[in-house]
Amino acid sequence: MIEASTRRPTGPILLGLALLLLVMLTACEREPQSYRLEGPIFGTGFHVTFFGDYDDARLDTIETRVKASLDHVDQLMSTYKTDSELSRFNRAPVGEPVSLSPETADVVRESIRLGEMSDGAFDVTVGAVVNLWGFGPDKHPDRVPGQAAIDEALANVDYHALELDGNTLTKTRPVYVDLSSIAKGYGVDAVARTLDELDITRYLVEVGGEIRSRGDKPGGEPWRVAVEKPVSNERSVQRIIELDDAAVATSGDYRNYFEEDGKRYSHTIDPRTGRPVTHHLVSVTVIADDCMTADGLATAIDVLGPEAGFGMAQRENLAVYLVVKTANGFETRTSKAFEDFLQDTD
Repeated sequence: MIEASTRRPTGPILLGLALLLLVMLTACEREPQSYRLEGPIFGTGFHVTFFGDYDDARLDTIETRVKASLDHVDQLMSTYKTDSELSRFNRAPVGEPVSLSPETADVVRESIRLGEMSDGAFDVTVGAVVNLWGFGPDKHPDRVPGQAAIDEALANVDYHALELDGNTLTKTRPVYVDLSSIAKGYGVDAVARTLDELDITRYLVEVGGEIRSRGDKPGGEPWRVAVEKPVSNERSVQRIIELDDAAVATSGDYRNYFEEDGKRYSHTIDPRTGRPVTHHLVSVTVIADDCMTADGLATAIDVLGPEAGFGMAQRENLAVYLVVKTANGFETRTSKAFEDFLQDTD
């Protein structure tokens, strides 16, 4: 039997213990590593930054799960994939109940809610009109459609024609559903849920400019996100937002548009008129708890314009930042709920 010694350690042993303790403390205080995933999805790209200390096998699992979550959303809600769940619904006859996945049903349910909140400015049945203007899967040379064609497409734009009962969706009119104004945000949320399930507690997810964060960066630094200046010929920062377990989405017409006879036509279609918006609101940034809601709200406010959109933001206590074009350049409008997120760029 070996008994514990009552003798005090000698000098060299004390030094060895001290060095061992120093190594242990250094290991405990070591900053977590930064990892980054990226790739194509939804006709754009995704980027995921996260912190931790993972071996190669664990990283392979994380990458596989993240990509699978995005591919799953794409397969459910894409209008570009003829075999997607959403395309199957769009082909279904009027009055035929279609069983949806819980994910697609959740997005449709939120779309209907945002349609009510915005008095129809957000309407996911605007897809036929979007296609008519060349901003959907049916690509054609940039051109302005005739009024008769717009009226014909607009006749079947009405989210009230969607009847959702649990996960079963039925259309009462021949509407065409396009979830592109909200599904990208849902994809961000899907990745966030996957990372949560994998016990990753510090991350930033970005898909096509829509973002969601969790935790903070090493050293307690918050995630800082730039709001881009709404100009098409450069990329520069308008403002900086500090995010903490939140999502941010931006909508604007300064990147996606076409011109005909010297006139610019925005990709943002007003479902009430069947035409691109013509007001002077050029950029909308929305912060919300989840990216699906932020994405849909950004589109709704973009359609409503600077006055009605800002009015809805104040009424509903939404965190919204607007950039409006004026005769002298640009002016910004910040809702009360948004102010806590702003960080000066100086």
